[in-house]
Amino acid sequence: MRAFLKSHGSLDLTEGPVIRNIITFTFPLFLGQLLQQLYNIEDAWVIGNFSSNDAFAAVASTGTVVFLIIGFFAGLGTGGSVLISRFFGAHDQEMVSRSIHTHFLMAIAASLISTAAGLLFNRPLLLLLGTPEAVLPYAQQYLSIYFAGVSTVIIYNVSMAIMRSLGDSLHPLYYLIFSSFLNMGLDLLFVICFRWGIAGAALATVISQGVSAVLCVRHLMRLPGYMQLDFRKLKLHRSLMKELISLGLPAGLQNAVITVGNLAVQKNINSFGPYAMAGQGAYARIEGFVFLPIMSLSLSIPTFISQNLGARQYERAKKGARFGVLSAVVLAELVGILFYLFAPSLISIFVSEPESVRLGASYARVVSLFYLLLAFAHATAGVMRGCGKAVVPMANMLIFWCGVRIVYVTTILHFIPQFPMIAWAYPLTWGLSDIIFAYFLLKSDWVHNFDRRSV
Repeated sequence: MRAFLKSHGSLDLTEGPVIRNIITFTFPLFLGQLLQQLYNIEDAWVIGNFSSNDAFAAVASTGTVVFLIIGFFAGLGTGGSVLISRFFGAHDQEMVSRSIHTHFLMAIAASLISTAAGLLFNRPLLLLLGTPEAVLPYAQQYLSIYFAGVSTVIIYNVSMAIMRSLGDSLHPLYYLIFSSFLNMGLDLLFVICFRWGIAGAALATVISQGVSAVLCVRHLMRLPGYMQLDFRKLKLHRSLMKELISLGLPAGLQNAVITVGNLAVQKNINSFGPYAMAGQGAYARIEGFVFLPIMSLSLSIPTFISQNLGARQYERAKKGARFGVLSAVVLAELVGILFYLFAPSLISIFVSEPESVRLGASYARVVSLFYLLLAFAHATAGVMRGCGKAVVPMANMLIFWCGVRIVYVTTILHFIPQFPMIAWAYPLTWGLSDIIFAYFLLKSDWVHNFDRRSV
């Protein structure tokens, strides 16, 4: 069985050394995330150097709006990934097949809803954020093109999530490599050669993800036996759909509420003008590298936990959780220290205006030394999602990453109207949420949670 799975790129995480398995599974995810960040840097560099400061500020400020809609459905899809991993670990072939087809059909529905929501509400959201008049046309143009083709982005990401659920992190890496290089090439062609500006950057993203989505679906349709995607088998199995929603809806709402908190932060950043928007946007591009160990492990931890709990390997799941959380914390903090030391030089890669560099560096030097708090939260949330306790991170982040964050930013700027004070919202809310995460990780019986559920 193990040889059969390995021949098709899948890894059974319920057997073999725990640490080696996690590293083997995570490393391709890390390389993929690294490549994606390099693309993001190239994308930002092209816009920042071959367009205006207002155009760069527009791209920087649209990320939160994109994640508000995409993040909800990506979180909802987490339920499908956890369910597939769980049945895969239990070697329940029929339920793996049913879960894949239910999950994919729900992704198609999510694509249609996201397209409509993004096209209808992108301008109202930008206005709600207080986007400066000079930046608004660029931001609206980018979002309109992006959401017109957002179905390609969702199908692409869902297809790769299904592969990861089956223990395959290599093929997602291959498609990320292809997508990133295609995106880079189209960026250079559309923005530099054709002078299409921000519209060219949006088109490059949609086209490259669309081509990659086709390749991902083609791969899934060629998998053997019970792992194969067959459009004739697409069906919303009621019991599975209920389980998918119960596992995925909390994660979707979690992403949404985090974004609502970040929207409040972004609105206050916008109030400081285009230089602050550009500086914080440049910071966000660099911050993506800090997220490399966090995101890679956050993607691998739920799969490892779900497979092993499905196989009733409880102690193995605990050992994997300990290693995953500790690794994320240590790696994120090391990168954070480097970011603190070289913040001005790194920010100046993307923006040349001295004021934007100054504001971006001041923001970075508040947040960067606290990345260990962020890593602990995401890694522990991955454990909770992997064992089916998705409500815990949702409620925790709703309270602290949304509620407390909004209250803090709104209050502090009334008394201390200085740009760096906005940045303190993040370490404050990360630290408070970590207290709750630590309690549930150490005190709750999370390893037996699936035993109390039935599909």
